[in-house]
Amino acid sequence: MLKACIRDNNPVVFLENEMMYGQSFEMTDAQMDKDFVLPIGKAKVQREGTDVSVVTFSKMVGKSLEAADILAKEGISVEVINLRTIRPLDIDTIMKSVKKTNRIVTVEEGWPQSGVTSEIISLVCEHAFD
Repeated sequence: MLKACIRDNNPVVFLENEMMYGQSFEMTDAQMDKDFVLPIGKAKVQREGTDVSVVTFSKMVGKSLEAADILAKEGISVEVINLRTIRPLDIDTIMKSVKKTNRIVTVEEGWPQSGVTSEIISLVCEHAFD
């Protein structure tokens, strides 16, 4: 994401969670290529599921994947959406997932009011039901 931000001609604010420093992640050869760039504003379906959508970002992606593993043992299929960016917000990926599962859980470390997930819930209520 940092590479995409540096290359973007628009003003960009890049924030990273310092609690994630030192954590390792699997990387493909394509991701290790010097020209690989993640698209700004495009979420990633981190895990496919059919029973509930979990929408999250940053450090909570890992926690949500752990929860999805636990729930899978109980027969609950969890789709985990990694937002990657919060502005622009990939509302299309969120809506597609919620319309598929008919359920949403939002996960973040922020305040319960006026946060990213409260905005997501508001958009889902406005656009995904009926």
